[in-house]
Amino acid sequence: MREVLALERIHKRYALGAGSAEEVHVLKGIDFRLEQGTFVAIVGASGSGKSTLLNILGCLDKPSEGTYRLDGEDVSRFDDDRLSRIRNERLGFIFQSFHLIPQLTIAENVELPLFYRGVARAERARRSEALLKQVGLGHRIGYRPSQLSGGECQRAAIARALVNDPLLLLADEPTGNLDSQTGSEILKAFLDLKAQGRTIVLITHDPGVAAKAERVVRMRDGRIVEETAPA
Repeated sequence: MREVLALERIHKRYALGAGSAEEVHVLKGIDFRLEQGTFVAIVGASGSGKSTLLNILGCLDKPSEGTYRLDGEDVSRFDDDRLSRIRNERLGFIFQSFHLIPQLTIAENVELPLFYRGVARAERARRSEALLKQVGLGHRIGYRPSQLSGGECQRAAIARALVNDPLLLLADEPTGNLDSQTGSEILKAFLDLKAQGRTIVLITHDPGVAAKAERVVRMRDGRIVEETAPA
């Protein structure tokens, strides 16, 4: 099966302050591989390094040491411009707080990644409408985020993440701001995406959410300490 990503001996260090020689060692030798169509949850306490790991997976940060291959390319050596293109064209992001632009309709929000790629307006509108219908928001296309529920905003964010047909979906606590019933509906949407062959990495602190994934990676003190496969 196609390997989507491979991390080898990933370390991440941050200086404690400007000009300081002291460092905090956040990631300590991460090895991690993910094949196409896999749904994996990364769990761990605050400070375990899971958010830093997600930032590296999402090309929002670079490792201090080690290699990150995305679809066979060593993106850990790319410059900022190439990483920006990778984020736009090959990665889809879903955040806890949705990150929808309030002045735009949800259709316009979904179109944004296509706008930055220079896709023609008619094609942007066609793909945005199709995805909003897919996530159950076909009747809300002209609405702004303030007119939607939290679950609807997250569905719109999922549509935006899918609009460029990404290689990898990265979700950071996507149910964290939702009530339990709405969170269950969003989890169902992720399971549907997995059934369609999507590759998903989800960060969560909720064991009930993690149990829906086919792999659970547990982090502690900057290391992967356990991998399990829930029944």
